[in-house]
Amino acid sequence: QVQLVESGGGLVQAGGSLRLSCAASGRTFSNYAMGWFRQAPGKEREFVAVISWSGGSTYYADSVKGRFTISRDNAKNTVYLQMNSLTPEDMAVYYCAADRVSRRLWATPRVPADFGSWGQGTQVTVAS
Repeated sequence: QVQLVESGGGLVQAGGSLRLSCAASGRTFSNYAMGWFRQAPGKEREFVAVISWSGGSTYYADSVKGRFTISRDNAKNTVYLQMNSLTPEDMAVYYCAADRVSRRLWATPRVPADFGSWGQGTQVTVAS
């Protein structure tokens, strides 16, 4: 029901900022919590951030708290990830994902299995 395309990745210097976008198609986009994951070469895919379908709550991995901000604009069918104070440890392919459950109320999806739709990913490279 939701198709996702990430954009905004690229090369940045350590300490710099980057804003990722995830464009979604589908008339029910606003009914799904949206998350960001990342995967570095040879590493497991890890959770980064999630925003509820209502936009009223967010949750972040400890490694990015205070530096990253997730937001959404339902009018544009887009979710964003603002990344500040980037370090080489943030270098990875970043994936956008949509919750597999419509209008989830009592729990926040935080693992890959909770998400049913995935984008193709966008590369973020951080130079030191």
